[in-house]
Amino acid sequence: MQIYHNPRCSKSRTALEQAQSFAAKNGEQLDVIEYLATPPTLADLKQLAAQLDTPLRSLVRENEDEYAQLNLADASDDALLKAIAAHPKLLQRPVLVREGRAIIGRTPEALDAFLK
Repeated sequence: MQIYHNPRCSKSRTALEQAQSFAAKNGEQLDVIEYLATPPTLADLKQLAAQLDTPLRSLVRENEDEYAQLNLADASDDALLKAIAAHPKLLQRPVLVREGRAIIGRTPEALDAFLK
């Protein structure tokens, strides 16, 4: 199990605590990826996008300055992935990956449902 985590984000910290608790109870390993310090590659992002049950655009933080500066409102999925790879701040957080599936875990309820 992996979590793409930003320690400065309260929702990401909450998700990390949930994931750590779940991993400990179930004997699973949890890899914490602080994506601002260790940005995902374009290949990592493509794999992550394929594991989501939502449109790729849901991976993008549209309220970041870079989103407007790079004119990403009408960008293709490929352009969005390249933008996230170049500007990891654009990656929505937290993202939890487990058993070939991924979720953007903005709420504890969504994470609970995903981890069952």
